[in-house]
Amino acid sequence: MTSGSGTAPAQPAATTTRAAASPATPATPAPATPAATAPASDTPAADPAAAARRATRPARRGAYRRLGVEERRAQLIAAALGLFAHRAPEEVSLDDVATAAGASRPLVYRYFPGGKQQLYEAALRSAADELELCFAEPRSGPLTVRLGRGLDRYLAFVDERDAGFSALLQGGSVADTSRTNAIVDEVRRAAADQILLHLEVAEPSPRLRMMVRTWITAVEAASLMWLDEGKQPPMAQLRDWLVDHFVALMAATSASDPQTARVLRAALALETAEGQAGALARRVMPVLGDASHLL
Repeated sequence: MTSGSGTAPAQPAATTTRAAASPATPATPAPATPAATAPASDTPAADPAAAARRATRPARRGAYRRLGVEERRAQLIAAALGLFAHRAPEEVSLDDVATAAGASRPLVYRYFPGGKQQLYEAALRSAADELELCFAEPRSGPLTVRLGRGLDRYLAFVDERDAGFSALLQGGSVADTSRTNAIVDEVRRAAADQILLHLEVAEPSPRLRMMVRTWITAVEAASLMWLDEGKQPPMAQLRDWLVDHFVALMAATSASDPQTARVLRAALALETAEGQAGALARRVMPVLGDASHLL
């Protein structure tokens, strides 16, 4: 490397030295290889620029397209969900999504040619997939504990999405279609099916199924009101109240549905006095005792 960089500026001197010192130093012609130096001096003039262009162009394309199709699509959906967490869909533009994802508007259209409506539906589908897993829980232990863990995941989702939760589940001026309504209803049905699995009921009676669907609707409504009320009461208190609500609904339905009564008895057999069902019984029994004159 040193001889190459020194030869180019000192070529004339090298030629003179060769002519004068040739008899004394017959080995001098070997280092003076103009034929090797000349191509080397031509190469820096053209090759570095070409190499730079070749290196630069793929680097840009690589940075821009390094994600696979599914990865890029998931990235755009995640960016949209992040924006929907703070703003309603009608307040979010495709430019906003592109900026949040570090992409361009044309790229967003490439993946979602249907525009914002298609992107919203994809984001809703992604959120629905997450929500459907909230109540997926090993079917062992007290029912109230299992419900509590499912509600912890559900309410954490609501808390993270914050203002965008109502937009995701209730739609908006640019988003409410039969497809989005079907996705939301699918989430409710999937949650109800998970609850019925916990109750170990293969063929629920109409009243039992209605009771479970009613509770799912109540959870959704309570979550929306919780956001409106500044996330009060604290999340843990809301969770416990919703679990108590489920037990109360089962008790009320048991009065008119034998299947629900059997399911409730089996569920209560797994509860403990120190658990949530025991605490609920101790709070409720004195109140019900005041109604003894109705018996």
